[in-house]
Amino acid sequence: MEGKNWTAVVEFVLLGLAGHLHQKITIFFLLLSVYLITLGSNLGMITLIWLDPRLHSPMYFFLSHLSFVDVCSSSSVTPKTLCQIFAEKKSISFVGCAAQLWFLGLFVAMECFLLAAMAYDRYTAVCKPLLYTLIMSPRVCVQLVMGSYAIGFTSTMTHTVLTFSLPFCGPNTINHFFCDISPLLSLACVDTRINNLVLFVLSGAIVVLSGGIIVVSYVCIIVAVLKIQTAHGRWKVFSTCSSHLATVSIMYGTLFFTYVLPSSGSSLSINKVISVFYTMVIPGLNPLIYSLRNKEVKEAFKRKVERKCFLVGG
Repeated sequence: MEGKNWTAVVEFVLLGLAGHLHQKITIFFLLLSVYLITLGSNLGMITLIWLDPRLHSPMYFFLSHLSFVDVCSSSSVTPKTLCQIFAEKKSISFVGCAAQLWFLGLFVAMECFLLAAMAYDRYTAVCKPLLYTLIMSPRVCVQLVMGSYAIGFTSTMTHTVLTFSLPFCGPNTINHFFCDISPLLSLACVDTRINNLVLFVLSGAIVVLSGGIIVVSYVCIIVAVLKIQTAHGRWKVFSTCSSHLATVSIMYGTLFFTYVLPSSGSSLSINKVISVFYTMVIPGLNPLIYSLRNKEVKEAFKRKVERKCFLVGG
């Protein structure tokens, strides 16, 4: 770059999701509805877990933090996206872009390790029921959650600092609806092989470590289930893990298609759709999955509704 005139980028322009007015209107109301469902369902789940003593267990402790992470991850992308749908210039400041990348990276990494902690909790409950309360003590649960925060913080801080330490001298147009790391690196004026290597190593470590914990936990659970003689007993164990398995499958499936499969110019629109799914849709699906497939959550919700109706009627 020596001897060349260049101007530092102070903002980025996001191409967004749609171009025609009817598309913008449809997408706006669709994303707004999804965001309101995400806020309502996750905040409702947190409130229900906090108010109902019967849900004060390790599994629901992790679930309350998962709901908190879902609210935060969706809020780091969706409000800005909604504001820019009808904007003439879909710009985001340099600092705003860095903040969006930092928060989204933090909460995605945290969600991976919270899901791993929940898998370990299910393994302990199924495979070591007599030692469950000893192993999954309140102190251990807090340590697992704080560890998820610490790993997410370290990972996203590394990516954000390395990415925004690079010189950006134009063009400044990002073919996306939020500040994602891969399209940002493609705009840098210098060689980004080191950044891509760090991204690969850290992201791979997060996926392998959290995914490995989940896989090993469920292998042990499956072995334990196969030893159960009755079909009713097997179904009971499976029902306690089905909600978590559904959440894990959706989360890791979308991340795999977004960051592992090779992308091309023809697949940019598909990547955007997948990104909408994991940044906006999945955060709203998680509490719905747990509320629809979890008997304890449904019973707790029913008790609160009946109690409220009784108080209003009285």
